[in-house]
Order: sequence, then structure tokens, then C-alpha cells
Amino acid sequence: MQLSRKESVQRRHRRVRRKVEGTAQRPRLAVFRSNTHIYAQLIDDEKQHTLVAASTLEPDMRKQFTSGATCEASQAVGKLIAERSLKQGIDKVVFDRGGNLYHGRVKALADAAREAGLNF
Repeated sequence: MQLSRKESVQRRHRRVRRKVEGTAQRPRLAVFRSNTHIYAQLIDDEKQHTLVAASTLEPDMRKQFTSGATCEASQAVGKLIAERSLKQGIDKVVFDRGGNLYHGRVKALADAAREAGLNF
């Protein structure tokens, strides 16, 4: 039986989430990629609380990019999430690729966040 793409992503995400957990000292950098946008959040799983968030839906991002589904937009979101987290004193995170393959837009976001100062 061949799984659909969505089912494959969900299965990989469950497998990743068994191992990856965010704490207050080292929150989880969760990435969600849709066909049109990309979202990133820093999550403290112990308190079930989002500490920092960034996405291509924000007004300044929408003005800057015509499409949120590009590597350039993902790099901008990665840089923005890193800046916001460093402002709150968070520099170490664990990366949750959300079941997506570490390639393309997800990789671009992660590399930009690393360059901007996040450690994972």
C-alpha cells in the first residue's frame, strides 16, 4: 500500500516528535510548511506555551515577498525567528522539521536561523 504525501509527512512527524521535546531552557523550533506559506514557532512543551513565532503571513513579510512559498521567504522567516528568540534570551533550540524532509524551504529556514545566532 502506497501512502499519500500527507500521510507520509504525518508518519514522519510522529516519529520525530517521539524524540524531540522542548523545554524552557531549550525550546523546540517547530516548522510548518504549507504550499503557500511557512511558519516557525519556539515552543516550551513542558508548559505547552509558544514563546516566539514568525511566518510569511506577517504584514511586513507579505509586502516584502510576493509568494511565501520560496526559499528567500523561508530564509527571512528563519532570520526573524532567530532575532526574536535572541531578544528574549533564547539561543539554544531543538529543531522539529514537522515531518518534512530536511531539504528546500525547511533547510533554508534552518540555515538562516543558525546564521542569525541560534544553536541547534
